[in-house]
Amino acid sequence: MKKMNNAPHYKTSRRSFLKKSSLAIGLAVALGTSLISMPILAKTGEPEKEELKFGFIKLTDMAPLAIALENGYFEDEGLYVKLEAQANWKVLLDGVIDGQLDGAHMLAGQPLAATIGFGTKAHIVTPLSMDLNGNGITVSNTVWEKMKPHLEMKDGKPVHPIKADALKPVVDAYKDEGKPFKMGMVFPVSTHNYELRYWLAAGGLNPGYYAPSKGDIKGQLQADVQLSVTPPPQMPSTLEAGTIDGYCVGEPWNQQAVFKGIGVPVITDYEIWKNNPEKVFGMTKEFTEKNPNTTIRVVKAMIRAAKWLDEDNNKNRMEAVKILAKPNYVGADKDVIANSMTGTFEYEKGDKREVPDFNVFFRYNATYPYYSDAIWYLTQMRRWGQIDEKKSDEWYMDTAKKVYDPALYALAAKELIEEGKMKADEFPDFETETGFKPPQSEFIDGVTFDGSKPNEYIESFKIGLKADDKG
Repeated sequence: MKKMNNAPHYKTSRRSFLKKSSLAIGLAVALGTSLISMPILAKTGEPEKEELKFGFIKLTDMAPLAIALENGYFEDEGLYVKLEAQANWKVLLDGVIDGQLDGAHMLAGQPLAATIGFGTKAHIVTPLSMDLNGNGITVSNTVWEKMKPHLEMKDGKPVHPIKADALKPVVDAYKDEGKPFKMGMVFPVSTHNYELRYWLAAGGLNPGYYAPSKGDIKGQLQADVQLSVTPPPQMPSTLEAGTIDGYCVGEPWNQQAVFKGIGVPVITDYEIWKNNPEKVFGMTKEFTEKNPNTTIRVVKAMIRAAKWLDEDNNKNRMEAVKILAKPNYVGADKDVIANSMTGTFEYEKGDKREVPDFNVFFRYNATYPYYSDAIWYLTQMRRWGQIDEKKSDEWYMDTAKKVYDPALYALAAKELIEEGKMKADEFPDFETETGFKPPQSEFIDGVTFDGSKPNEYIESFKIGLKADDKG
């Protein structure tokens, strides 16, 4: 494996080689989504900015960034990248907005929330999706023992997926005793928040509403289960301390609870919504407009890294695990990371099951920034009151187009194809791709999501805001 130093350096010969027309690419980016089906007229020009700093949170799904650096894919593009772990998602987002970071591994909801002004207001774009799946919901040992009598068993093991129906009697008992039932998630606009809420609501538990117009941003109004923010690496210790009764987080922090013997993962997000979009790569709109060649080269490197992570039935995953275990990346024990990264997932201690798609980085067009993915997140923001008034279907579409940028992605992908690094059949058909996945019905509650009908989708839920409701 090709290694590189984090320290920036320069190759004059490479810069000379790269001095091609950047004007065509700049015009392409400026024209936006109309360019998805256009051929590349010129090689991407020399990067406008060669030294870059990207942020990430210590989770296994930051892997495309680590692999793009360690395998030399960034360097192949004339980019000299430093990766820097961030304390939490807010610090990470603020770093991108104020320019301390040039881009970052982000929660899919972050660019959307920032662009519509929920929380920090800034125009962030997503030229690349980083992965599918990768999260789980864990409960304490005490809660697990109370859930067990309500589970269907087969051969002495619980039948999966485990629905929140089995948690509801436990929560009801807490209520009867006058005790709040508390669960952690990583950020108000995180996939984890929406997945946890989705799972709870599907089991008849109200996870609470936000009411920003009334100054309430806790998201606990009318809640049966009180959700609050805990940074991912702190989830196991917070659970162990008894501050929370369970949590939803990405890996390796569910498996860490199993290894420490302090909790039991009850369900993966793959079982809540099969092949759900997870993290994205985010940059400011200003950065992509000022540095279009750099942006395209970043996307090229990360697409290559994603393919490497998934190719030949995940043959490179153990090598990736060793890299991620380094303290400057995820910094967890190799065995803990491998438990999920290599195609298995351990629920109750000793109950390890095959979940080959627990982490997906490239297959199923995982890297393509679908508008419908953006719209799903926006529907959940509306469902739980973060968007506090009804919006038209057109508003959802327009917002998705402001943030998700398949045109930039297509330019990067086409260039990789021209260079012989990738094949056309590894990508969507850019001539016909609309940015919308077919209606998806593989959710734990059986509800079908059609990204072209967001309001109809929102109205279909028993628990959640409707029409002109406010939190």
